[in-house]
Parts: sequence; C-alpha cells; structure tokens
Amino acid sequence: MAFLVQKYGGTSVGNPERIRHVASRVAECHRRGDKLVIVVSAMSGVTDSLIKLAREVAPEPSTRELDMLLSTGEQQTIALTAMALHAAGVPAVSLTGAQAGIVTDRLHTKAKISNISPKKVFEYLNAGQVVIVAGFQGQNEEGHITTLGRGGSDLTAIAMAAALKADRCEIYTDVDGVYTADPRVVPNAKKIDEISYDEMLELASLGAKVMQARSVEFAKKFKVEFEVRSSFNHNPGTLVREEHAAMEDVVLRGVSLEKNQAKVTILGVPDKPGVAASVFSALAEAGTNVDMIVQNVSAQGSTDLTFTINKDDLPTVRKLIEAQVARIGARSHTAQDGIGKLSVVGIGMRSHTGVAATLFQALAQAGINIQMISTSEIKISVIINESEGARATQVVHDAFKLGN
Repeated sequence: MAFLVQKYGGTSVGNPERIRHVASRVAECHRRGDKLVIVVSAMSGVTDSLIKLAREVAPEPSTRELDMLLSTGEQQTIALTAMALHAAGVPAVSLTGAQAGIVTDRLHTKAKISNISPKKVFEYLNAGQVVIVAGFQGQNEEGHITTLGRGGSDLTAIAMAAALKADRCEIYTDVDGVYTADPRVVPNAKKIDEISYDEMLELASLGAKVMQARSVEFAKKFKVEFEVRSSFNHNPGTLVREEHAAMEDVVLRGVSLEKNQAKVTILGVPDKPGVAASVFSALAEAGTNVDMIVQNVSAQGSTDLTFTINKDDLPTVRKLIEAQVARIGARSHTAQDGIGKLSVVGIGMRSHTGVAATLFQALAQAGINIQMISTSEIKISVIINESEGARATQVVHDAFKLGN
C-alpha cells in the first residue's frame, strides 16, 4: 500500500482505448490499496489543434483567452478518465488545476506555480476516491485560468507529489525510461536504470523529450524522486534522484541531439563595456531564449559575437539584430539555420579526464566539423550541421561505448 502520484502523457491517453487501458492500470493499483492522484495531459494532438484553431480565428490571440481555450484539452481527459474508472468500478473524481488548489503567477501561457493548497484533494482521497487532476494548468490569484507551458503536466505531477508528500511519483510516457541516446536515432541505445537530477536536467534542457526541464528543476529543489516509465508495459523505468557517490563511476549518462537551432553572428562589434549587455537585453525583452554564446578575441578594437537560438525565433531576431547592428556601430551580421547541438552529459566528467578529447576525436574521424563549443561541469556541447546530427550522435555514442 502506497501513496502515489502518477502522470500519464498525451500518447498514453491518446484515444478511448488507451484511456481505458490507463484506467485498468489505475484500477489495479487501487485494488491493492494504493492511494492515488492521477495527473493527465490532453489527448495527443489536441493542444496543437486548439492552437491552430485559435490562430484561424485571430492571428495573435489574447494570451488570457488562449489559456482558457487550451485548458479544455486536459479537462476533456480528466472527465473521460474518471468515466473509464467508474465503468471499471473504481470511485474517482476529476478536478481542474484550480479545483486541485494549484495557484500560479499572472503570466499566461508560461505560468509558474506559486503554491498548492490541496485541501480538496485530501478530502476526496480520505473518502476513498481516486483523484484525477488536469495537468498543465492552474489559476492565478485573480481567478484567471493559466497554463504552464509545453510539458507542464510533468510539472503538475511533480508539484502535486511535493505538496501532498506522496511516497512516489511516476511519470508514464510512451518510452520505457531515459536512454543513453534517442533510440530512434541510435538503435543500440540502452535504458538508464537511475540518473541524477542534474544529469536529467541537462538532458531535458538539451532536447531530450522525456521530461520538461522545469519539472526536473522543481523535483531537485523539493527532493521529489520520480520514475520515468512506459504506460504500455510493466517494465521498470528510470529512477531520477539525488546523486550519490556510485553515480560518478559512470563517466557519461547520455548523448543528446537538439535540432531546430539557428546561429547568429554580429561582425565587427565595438570592444567596449555595455555593448553585449545592450544586445542581449534587447533579445530578452523580445522573449528570445539565447543558448550558446561565443565572443572572439578582440582585434583592432572590435570583435565578433556569435550566439544560438531556436530556429523558430530567427525571423524576429533578424529584425532585432539589424536594428542593433546600426545602433551599436557593428559592421554587419549573419544568420544561419540548419544547425544542431550535440551534447554529452554525465556527473562522472567531474572526476574523469579525456572526455573532450574522445568527443572531438570521434567527430574528427567521422569528418564532422565543429562550429561552436560550450562546456559546463557535467556537459560538453558542440554545434554541428543538423544534416550530420544523426550520424554524429551514433559516432559519439559508439566512441564512449554507451551501448555496451
């Protein structure tokens, strides 16, 4: 008997048959006496359809009304899941994020959770009911519905587990866990039995689609251990937890490839204080997330400044940088899409040498050019041509013998 928070993603509840399958899994846990809070996403494809519908009505819809619309996706799923549980003879109740006590800040479409007051959730649990909570959403202090951004159902589950002090949090998806690389790209990728918060956070932020990065940050902050596993079988998954000494014995956990990147270079930037701050402040005000930044050594009073962004932001950034070039007195700028970011991640890098040498040598032997390099204590990232991404991932994965 345990107190569990389980989250089921969009593919796990993608149609009525899969919703009934989830209900049967939940019913099995309920019959053995587990206390259950179930967090669900919208059915796969529903959120994208709602966004498309909104933009057909209004090219730039109000973010408040967009949240009102998008929240209905999860509300469909919670009601259908509750109905499926009722049909299986299990007492269940569905709650919106607001009804579950999830309070957020005022930012629409990318809200952050401020606090959770789960009084109503406990009332239903104490009455013997399975509580089904809509992921991805909450309510701000003014009573408006807000959404938590892409992957926000993961955050809902982790936050509910922390607030409820659940025994365990289980994140159910369409894969068996976290792998050493994307199995669709690297066929010999292996499932990782356990991984640290920091490693999982790096992999999530580097494009691994298994978990939302914000949810991993939240789990680390509040020490919520969670397991990523498949809703389509009963195989053990990947346990994400605080690091321990034995974890450093493994040099690398995985190789990640993030596509849809773009690179912008400002040429002939005056080498004086405040110029970089001006450029990146303008990008921040436009809501653009900047990733890797490289500045060349100054020569004759000027330098070149290169940074990477998501490809979707490139049209907006081009216009902004054109204005910045004139304002700061730079020579010109270039922009290039079709690039990818390849990264190797592992807390064992702190105590093992030669990781960079192995990475660079493997890419060199494969004839893959490195355009930019970025490092941290547990990560090395390189920018390469996106067209070479899959081959580079396989080459690096093999070089570190991660599939053995």
